[in-house]
Amino acid sequence: MTSRRGFLTAAAALAAAPAFSTRAFAQLNRATQLAGSRTAIDLADDETFWFEIQRAFEVDRTWVNLNNGGVSPAPSMVIEQMIRDIRYSNEIPVDHMWRHLQPRMESVRRELATEFGCDPEEMAITRNASEALETMIFGLDLKRGDEVIVSTQNYGRMINAWEQRVRREGIVLKRVQFAVPVVRDEDVVAAFAAAITPRTKVIEITHITNLTGQILPVRKVVDMARPKGIEVFVDGAHAFAHFPFKRDELGVDYYGTSLHKWLYAPIGTGFLYVRKEKQKALWPLMAGNPGQDNDIRKYEEIGTHPQANFNAIAAAIVFHRGIGSERKIARMRWLRDRWAKRLLAEGNGRVKVLTPLDSPNGGGIGFFNVDGIDPVKLGGWLYSKHNIVTTPIVHEKEFMGIRVTPNVYTTPQEVDVFAEKVLWAMRQGIA
Repeated sequence: MTSRRGFLTAAAALAAAPAFSTRAFAQLNRATQLAGSRTAIDLADDETFWFEIQRAFEVDRTWVNLNNGGVSPAPSMVIEQMIRDIRYSNEIPVDHMWRHLQPRMESVRRELATEFGCDPEEMAITRNASEALETMIFGLDLKRGDEVIVSTQNYGRMINAWEQRVRREGIVLKRVQFAVPVVRDEDVVAAFAAAITPRTKVIEITHITNLTGQILPVRKVVDMARPKGIEVFVDGAHAFAHFPFKRDELGVDYYGTSLHKWLYAPIGTGFLYVRKEKQKALWPLMAGNPGQDNDIRKYEEIGTHPQANFNAIAAAIVFHRGIGSERKIARMRWLRDRWAKRLLAEGNGRVKVLTPLDSPNGGGIGFFNVDGIDPVKLGGWLYSKHNIVTTPIVHEKEFMGIRVTPNVYTTPQEVDVFAEKVLWAMRQGIA
């Protein structure tokens, strides 16, 4: 739980970064004072507290945005720092950007490492989870016939990357399937374990699926695979800053995530974690120099890029800490349950929710379908007729439905409008 003292300490820890806006800090401070000593669960439906958080975002309220899982708006304090640094860079880029702003990224590295629970020398800052994961996928030496195991619910871009290695190098890609929603962690572990052979070199698992929002048992898969000498790559695109966890709880050697989803950092930010002893054997996506074999910064060799995006991660971390991880996930689960349980209660048995409710294996992402209604058509109707943004998904032949991802700036009224329109569509149909 984040206390007022803890919030101010977190802010002071980033003193090396440019000053943040007084207004943004005032909003977080008011929210912290309103929270007092109450628990995260007690605060989940306290609209006075969450109103202060909502005010930090400058979003278009003529739309109901329930696709924050793709990319989320950033709070104003993050945008303000990024714009300030862009302008500063533009005055004389070769000096201001490279000599002044780029060294400040070490402060960002330090604070991201603190949040994840690792050494800063194991934390590379990337542009997104895809860059982080493709660094893993293309960076590990594999031979023709070596096997990689993924699930059918892994992110499509990552599967495409592995398929390219199949076509180019002759590795073998195996896909396992498990039920949706998962009833027991052991079923996921067993699915991966059953596919292992003496040729298996890598397992890639998502921490929380981008499809249904199922939180998968990463630690149990790592513990199963490591004694067999199998590397486990973790796609945490939707997990970091979504719900609280640390590196040691997962036991991972590799982890990639985006920061423009649940941390509310600028668009085009992410990180790659590689355990120190694994770095020498994992090639960077773009070539570094030989002296960087054991340097986490070799994964940041991407050529000239805007430093302002990366440095503004500092402001996002302060905002995240100001809310508090436990408060954040409690609120997002409360918002998820507000629409999901209403649809289940009023849907006359036609609604099926494929995300675990009342379970630690679900977070703020929810996924549902309605018997008799095409989810793609329903999503299109919500968008075109009611300015409600959702994510219709048709996943191969396994399941289909609509993904719903509110965020901390989402109001209960916006969630209610969404639920009401879905119920209306169920009663009246959609044109």
